Amino acid sequence: MKLGVLLCDDVRPELQPKHGNYPAMFTELFAQVDPTIELLFYRVIDGHYPQSLSECDGYLTSGSRYSVYEQSRWINVFQGFVHQLYFQHIPLVGICFGHQMIAQALAGEVMQSDKGWGIGAASATIDVPSNLQPPWLTEPPADISLLVSHQDQVIRPPQDTTILASSLFCPNSIMLVGEHFLGIQGHPEFTPEYLADLLKLRKSIYPIETYQNALESLEQPTDHLKVTQWIIQFFRYRQLLGDQYTFNKTE
Repeated sequence: MKLGVLLCDDVRPELQPKHGNYPAMFTELFAQVDPTIELLFYRVIDGHYPQSLSECDGYLTSGSRYSVYEQSRWINVFQGFVHQLYFQHIPLVGICFGHQMIAQALAGEVMQSDKGWGIGAASATIDVPSNLQPPWLTEPPADISLLVSHQDQVIRPPQDTTILASSLFCPNSIMLVGEHFLGIQGHPEFTPEYLADLLKLRKSIYPIETYQNALESLEQPTDHLKVTQWIIQFFRYRQLLGDQYTFNKTE
């Protein structure tokens, strides 16, 4: 299976010698779960897009320091691309910024949360009625923990959204829009070591108690590999449905 990673930013230059850039993070993450996955990278922040949507079986995004509602040419173009993916039924997994862009592109609402910064390891509760649980969401635990770094949140999801995970701090932590768009506020590709260094680099912008609690939370285990397994199962399930559709058309 071939997945396209839509790069919406870079790791801070001073952190790259130790932690690499986003392509290295995603490559390492997927190699731990399924080394047969082939990743292609597109720097959408620089206007680099697939020549054809069929180049990949699905797409996922990196996070970004930017807000999806900023008036920037590359963000506007990217929003149009996400809109195109949705209406052509191409599967997409949005991570953090991409999660928020799904809402922005599909008439939801994103804004800076009055709850402040979400940083560190954050838990959300998986609570999906059995009749709405997607088949790729196998063996869900009661709670899921991922590393997070965000101020913006999805305040109002798009129509036809199923909330898969929520918390008091972030009610729309993981959402399924239609059956082929999956939004995840957390960062399965981050490591605790990377996030600790990022938080230290940006210490001056956080309330001191929030910062200290975030650093302490990084000692907790996270479910990044479980979530990545779900992501892969989501893409494989969509691929299977696409293959069945093609087969039925040619019968």
